[in-house]
Amino acid sequence: MKLCLLATVAVAALAGAAAAQEVTLRVHHFLPADSTIQKGVLEPWEKAVEEQSGGRVDVRIFPSMGLGGKPPQLFDQARDGIVDVSWTLLGYTPGRFPVSEAFELPFLAGTALETTMALQEYQAKYMGDELADVHPLLIHAPAAYKIHTRDKAVGTMGDLKGLKIRAPSRTMTEGLNALGATAVGMPVPEVPQALTTGVIDGAVIPWEVFGSLRIETMTRDHTEFGQENGGMSTSVMALVMNKAKYESLPDDLRKVIDDNSGTTLAPIAGAAFDRAEVEERRKALDAGGVVHIVPEADLAAWREATLPVIEDWVSSMNDAGLDGHAMLDDARAMMDAARGD
Repeated sequence: MKLCLLATVAVAALAGAAAAQEVTLRVHHFLPADSTIQKGVLEPWEKAVEEQSGGRVDVRIFPSMGLGGKPPQLFDQARDGIVDVSWTLLGYTPGRFPVSEAFELPFLAGTALETTMALQEYQAKYMGDELADVHPLLIHAPAAYKIHTRDKAVGTMGDLKGLKIRAPSRTMTEGLNALGATAVGMPVPEVPQALTTGVIDGAVIPWEVFGSLRIETMTRDHTEFGQENGGMSTSVMALVMNKAKYESLPDDLRKVIDDNSGTTLAPIAGAAFDRAEVEERRKALDAGGVVHIVPEADLAAWREATLPVIEDWVSSMNDAGLDGHAMLDDARAMMDAARGD
């Protein structure tokens, strides 16, 4: 009798343990574990999902491409079920997500919070087809990018001539080339080595990523536009989930995921990236870096030089059967609303 009772208790304990963790979600990204995306976004998301599911969902985060592959493969890893959730930049696969490129056009983006909140509305209206193969959890952006260089200060557009500058996306590649630089496309984890070896003279990146990649030790001069922390472009970032995995969840667990996605997660991400932008800027200046701000009065020349990039994007949308002018006007209006203009 006692043996039967013990066996029953053991089976019940095992069943309880199994019920406690019904689902494991493997989250994959390309930055180190101390990056803003992990500390400021993914770990709070992990905590919320696990707590609100009563422990039935176990989130496991794998930074620095710990599950293999390259950053441009992350979207497809989630799509194909190689991982359950991935975070990446849509611009790492040039031309594949052209609708999202509206927010990567020169001099459109603002702070991380502003751009991320505007993207929520834009995504809902325009990005459904581009994201149809996955279940999107968050579309967001960091603060607008600045130019960071090793040896030569960039205070005017002419200072870019002859410099090899890292670009994060197709639109920024075209923008840098239009400004007189030689754009070199690469994922951001490759930037430190490229700076150290002289493959590039500088990079277009936000301050936020400095800490996790130690870029403050590799660059001396930093160029902002029009105001302190003003930037020239950004990248659209995506946290996406395998669609079959999401749809296989019971209703209550899908609700947990939904309650911690989209417009709920967006302000958390925006605020985290903006905090990091301020903190990493201060650290870089404390380390001896020098900031050069292109005056607002001088920005007209920069905008004019990059206008063909914007016109080309509008034309490409029109050629695809969309209304590029309306999409651009909407993106600008959404940014103005997010800024409170």
